[in-house]
Amino acid sequence: MSGQGLIGAVEAGGTKFVLAVSTQQGEIMARTRMPTNTPAETWPAMRAFFAEASAQHGPIAAFGVASFGPIDIDPASPAYGTFTTTPKPGWSGARFQDVLAGFGAPIKVDTDVNGAAIGEWMAGAGQGCRTLAYTTIGTGVGTGVVRDGQSLMGISHFESGHIATPRDPSVDPFTGICPYHGDCLEGLSCGPAIERRWGTSLDQLGSEHVAIIAGYIAHLASTLVLLHMPDRLIFGGGVMKAPGLVEAVREATAAKLNGYVQHPRLDAGLERYIVTPGLGDDAGITGAIELGRQALLAR
Repeated sequence: MSGQGLIGAVEAGGTKFVLAVSTQQGEIMARTRMPTNTPAETWPAMRAFFAEASAQHGPIAAFGVASFGPIDIDPASPAYGTFTTTPKPGWSGARFQDVLAGFGAPIKVDTDVNGAAIGEWMAGAGQGCRTLAYTTIGTGVGTGVVRDGQSLMGISHFESGHIATPRDPSVDPFTGICPYHGDCLEGLSCGPAIERRWGTSLDQLGSEHVAIIAGYIAHLASTLVLLHMPDRLIFGGGVMKAPGLVEAVREATAAKLNGYVQHPRLDAGLERYIVTPGLGDDAGITGAIELGRQALLAR
């Protein structure tokens, strides 16, 4: 890998963009954040940041983008890097290459949760793992699965938030908020679903409410174990900051697996197996820098 040239990194979230220029070793030379407005507003501001940082620090050799979606992340697709059915006004049909192509550098685009998974695998709570599953439980629910630093996908990125989840109406009569599926995992356990159901965020509620949400998240956790057999599960996002939630998820996941999966990685109590992020809010931009490195290597 050439030591010449910098990495341009984009973490594109539903509410804010984080932009950075770093060395290939990951040292950040310039960084900014801006609100996620329409592409007509965001694109020129993004281009200006990278042009100014490049003028000051040197040429950008590759870009890595970790973005909200739905977005086309198949490098073989003619629509690679294009937002597809996103409900965010103005973003459907917008494409990262349209604004970054002028720099003449290769671009690798992945989802925000895959970017966070790669960041945690590199430098956070996923270090030393071969296969890692990173899930965010926040405004939405999504999972990235990484193997040896590469995110996994099929015909598109994974959509774990829309897995059908068993719900006992006598315990939880709430029918969910997903416009497609009602009471799928996201429809029951994302931040807005909790607010709609109980009028406040989970960190303001009691242990019986935490136990209900933990049961849904544990359904996903046990499914991820059975489908991907990861070395570790990381759960991040705003909802996961609720006191007692990660402990309740460990307990409920162990109950669902019921001793079926025996492996040294699955410690008694799952305290080392189900963990929270090590990088906090820096996972996404760290992953975006790594995506830029991968774009450079693939060139």
